[in-house]
Parts: sequence; C-alpha cells; structure tokens
Amino acid sequence: MIRFGLCCIFRQEPIKFRRTTAKYLQTFSRDQQRNYIAEICRHNAQALHEALRYCRDHDIKDFRINSQILPLKTHPELGYCIEDLPTHDRIIQTFEDCGRFCRKHDIRTTFHPDQFILLSSPSTDVVQRSIADLIYQAEVAQWVNVDVINIHGGGAYGDKAASLRRLRMQIELLPEALRSRLTLENDDRIYAPKDLLPICREMGIPLVYDVHHHRCLPDGSSIEATTELALNTWNREPLFHLSSSKNGWESSNPGNHHDYIDAADFPPCWRDLDITVEVEAKAKELAVIKLKQDLQLNPSGTGSISSPLI
Repeated sequence: MIRFGLCCIFRQEPIKFRRTTAKYLQTFSRDQQRNYIAEICRHNAQALHEALRYCRDHDIKDFRINSQILPLKTHPELGYCIEDLPTHDRIIQTFEDCGRFCRKHDIRTTFHPDQFILLSSPSTDVVQRSIADLIYQAEVAQWVNVDVINIHGGGAYGDKAASLRRLRMQIELLPEALRSRLTLENDDRIYAPKDLLPICREMGIPLVYDVHHHRCLPDGSSIEATTELALNTWNREPLFHLSSSKNGWESSNPGNHHDYIDAADFPPCWRDLDITVEVEAKAKELAVIKLKQDLQLNPSGTGSISSPLI
C-alpha cells in the first residue's frame, strides 16, 4: 500500500505554524524572550495536533514536520533548552500527545531539516551547528514518534570524494537517537543516487529516493533500478519523494516544483509497493488529495510502519 505524505504546511486549511526571527526576539529581555518562545512552542505543538487530526480525517498517512517547530532552538545567542521555558512540561506533553495520536491512527511523521544542514562541509563551525540542529530534531522526534530525519549530501566544495568522506566521518560520530533516524536523499544538482548509495549500504543509512531530483540529475540508472536499490537500504517502511516540474521536464530549469502532481510523473513501478510517498507540491494538502484521486490507489490508506523506533 502507498502511504501518501503532506509536507509541513497547508494551502487552504487554517492550520498555521508560527515562527519568529532573531532580530525581533533581540528586542526583548531574556525573560521576555523565553515567555514569547514558550508561547510559540505551545502554539506549534497544538497546531501539530490539529495537522495530524486533519491527516487522519483525510486519509493522509504521513506528515512532515517543519524543522522550525521550536523556533531558534539552536541559535548561537538566543538558543534555549526546552526545560528553560515556562510551562515546558505542558509543551512536551502536547508533543507526546501527538506521538500517541500517530501510533493510534497509524500516521507516520518525518523531519527534513533546512538546506543549511551540511555534514559534509569543510567548516568545523558549520558542521557543529548542523549537528546541534539535528540533535534538537532528534529530541522532538522521540516525543512525536518521528522515524526519519532526512538530509541531503550537502556541497561538493570542489572535491566530491573528499566531501563524501567527511559526510561518512560525521555520520559515524552522531548520537544513536539521531543516527538511527538519519536518512540521505539524492538532490538535483550534486549528489545523484549512485553517489549516495555506497554510503547508505555500507553505513546502514536508508536512501530517501527523490525521483524528481533523479530526473533533474540522472546518473545512468533507470527509475526502476534505482527504486530497487533504494528499497534495499531500508530496515523499515521506505520513504520516497515525488514532485512535478513547474516549467516542464524539457525546460532549462525543471527543478522548480509545480502546485500539483502530474499523475504521469508517478513511477508505475511504485504502484504495488509498501512505501511512503511524500508529495512535494506547492498546493500542499490539495495536491495530496488530488493525486490520491487521480491514481486511485489504496483509498482506504491502510498500511503500517515497521520500525524499531516505534
């Protein structure tokens, strides 16, 4: 069965996640900052519960959580421990309620950190900040039942082989709560599936196969063959990404995502797999619902995650 996933935010539903900026927060005293951040965290925990209820009611079996759900958590000057916030116990409780809701209704949750997460960077500072952000997401992951924290390979920095060696080294050093959830995803400019699959196989890191990126950055392997290779890296339900090109596959810039998914872009070889497919489309929940209708796949949405983390 296919588990279709919604990514982070809503196009039409009045479910909103709040953020703030460092510039704005710096106008407050430290106590005021903590009060304000706590208010946002409480709101976001409640909004996540609303998002999950929407997914349950609309047979969407996966939800990607925004990586800024605890805003500025690891900022070098304004960062905080959750225990330092007023009513932190209530915040954690609400997130844990989300995790229980997911287990009850068989909804998968994932993280896909922002593009500044660069474990392959030659800069020690960049890597340390990336790891701090990933550790924060692993903390939230334990509350809400997340089993995937998905990252890209990062930059090539003029030497792809050396960058991949740094990536391997940093993955080796990650704490288990993070590493056990970590996945790698092929991108549309630097790292094709064939670049990441050796790391995935050797280190036991699943590959999140993004077929849109593979179409933008082909590596000589077919979608069918790459799908099979990616499936073999997983010890739980595989997660793939799907999107359609806004400008068309023959354009000079096919990478931009369309509002919706062209059903013809759904690989036929995926139809009978037991996988999660996160729909990366700008129309968000509308795109997920339309794709499900267009494909007419497993309308009941039954499926289950087999994972040591859950």
